[in-house]
Amino acid sequence: MDVIIYHNPACGTSRNTLALIRHVGIEPHVIEYLKTPPSRALIQDLAARTGAPLRDLLREKGTPFAELGLGDPAVSDDQLLDAIEAHPVLLNRPIVVTPRGVRLCRPSEAVLDLLPEDGLKPFVKEDGEVVIDAEGRRVR
Repeated sequence: MDVIIYHNPACGTSRNTLALIRHVGIEPHVIEYLKTPPSRALIQDLAARTGAPLRDLLREKGTPFAELGLGDPAVSDDQLLDAIEAHPVLLNRPIVVTPRGVRLCRPSEAVLDLLPEDGLKPFVKEDGEVVIDAEGRRVR
């Protein structure tokens, strides 16, 4: 299965998502989006493929979101894209692309909806939270 993750190694959710992908036996294409920001067209495409508005892919915490006034509903998608191009940190993470769909994987276990479910093995996140139990069942 071909999988892409738009990843920030400084983010625990992103690290856990990457670990879950690898845990099911898939080595994804890892794109550190702060080093290699996706193009404007790609961001639009990713947002469309999630089925959610572009605004849903924005990160507020630890970004210039408030300073740029991006919470104002009058800010257009073009203006949001301008802001993301200027400040890639505004793009929330991790975004995962698989043949099963595209999703902002927050929380990290949301990635399991995009991955094969057969033969799941126990998995515990960095903070100790159990995601897959000893019987291979997702903990919800």
